Amino acid sequence: MNVIDLRSDTVTTPTNNMYRKMQVAPLGDDVYGDDPSVNKLEALAAEKLGKEKALFVPTGTMGNLIAVMAHTRPGDEIILERNSHIFLYEAAGASRLAGVQPLTIKGIDGVMDPKEVEESIREENIHFPATGLICVENTHNMAGGMVQPVENLYELRSIADRHKIPMHLDGARVFNAAAALDCDVKEIATHFDSTMFCLSKGLSSPVGSMLVGAKDFIDRARKLRKILGGGMRQAGILASSGILSIEKMPLQLKIDHENARILSEGLNKISGFSVDIDKVHTNIINLSIKDRNITSEGLVKEMKAKGILANPRGKDYIRLVTHKDVNFENICYALKIFETI
Repeated sequence: MNVIDLRSDTVTTPTNNMYRKMQVAPLGDDVYGDDPSVNKLEALAAEKLGKEKALFVPTGTMGNLIAVMAHTRPGDEIILERNSHIFLYEAAGASRLAGVQPLTIKGIDGVMDPKEVEESIREENIHFPATGLICVENTHNMAGGMVQPVENLYELRSIADRHKIPMHLDGARVFNAAAALDCDVKEIATHFDSTMFCLSKGLSSPVGSMLVGAKDFIDRARKLRKILGGGMRQAGILASSGILSIEKMPLQLKIDHENARILSEGLNKISGFSVDIDKVHTNIINLSIKDRNITSEGLVKEMKAKGILANPRGKDYIRLVTHKDVNFENICYALKIFETI
């Protein structure tokens, strides 16, 4: 039985060209700064996002944690959206390891109200922590891959500048955001002091994320990566794939987005299923099953038995994610399975 995996774009496998590049990648010891493939990847990532330097890290979670640690001091407070990945899904690393306190703001589809952000910034007071960082997620995972409005980013940047507070972008899927907006990714990154993006999601590398920012920030981040155990040796095997992720794979993302829209429109034609099409900006779909007499866990189990993998999201929703390893024919087949169920 063929399996169509819609659980996440983290399940993507490298392209054949990536495998070939891994076999012949020039290597060195990256902790010494001697791996030419890693150095090339970091220079490319910095240039693509319009920053001075970049750092190759094993995971996006580590990249976000390093950013928080590099921007803040223990005892600071960071502002972030209530359903953000850093707050919900990174095992409280910011609190436990960076020593910062999160102040969460309830957004609308992952978008924070700039006025509420500014009102949440702490004034100088012996009783208060200092506000050390503002974090934004784009695209927003829990909001179904929705893109942050550019106008909102301008307003947040203005507030951050006014209060002299740095801004970090959890841009795990920022290339998806750029594809949806049909803009250069650096036009999004320009609003932030630092950005993390994943190579191992829609960009299809097997491992790795990038952290980009100013030179002094990345210099601090490199030492923090070592402290956290993220210093890698002949990492050029992975970096060679990452180079192709940045150079070649962004073109694939628009295909993924189109497949997500086709899947969404097809699901809306099946009784008991509902997708808010206006909220399908990129490659993530939040499918409502409120009108069916089944839980999300139950539906996911039925789908798996028929060769379709997905993840439950609460009891009334399941999450479906398109990626390069799910083509148009797979989408059509998946819709037939949904009809059967």
